[in-house]
Amino acid sequence: MQTIGIVLDPGKMSNPDLDIRYDLPERIEEYTDGKVKESAYDYLPDERMVIWLDTEDAQKNVGDVIQLISSEMILDNDLTEAAEIYISTLEQAELDQCTKVFPA
Repeated sequence: MQTIGIVLDPGKMSNPDLDIRYDLPERIEEYTDGKVKESAYDYLPDERMVIWLDTEDAQKNVGDVIQLISSEMILDNDLTEAAEIYISTLEQAELDQCTKVFPA
């Protein structure tokens, strides 16, 4: 499995509800027909949240994740301003092992 990480900045969210850690990965799994699945979540020292996702091909499937974030509100949040998306070919990669792909 490969890794997709979504870093969320609560200061840029209109509704920084912690339930997003459940709702966003669930919606992504549904949107991608199970190609991208929830793995874990964590907090960075600066209080941003990282939602970790597993997929067979991060480069191929990250486009669907970006499309979802760009087109849907999640818990009344427009995540285009609040999210950064990272990918790695490594399984359960740390953020410093990932490449930022969104925003470009």
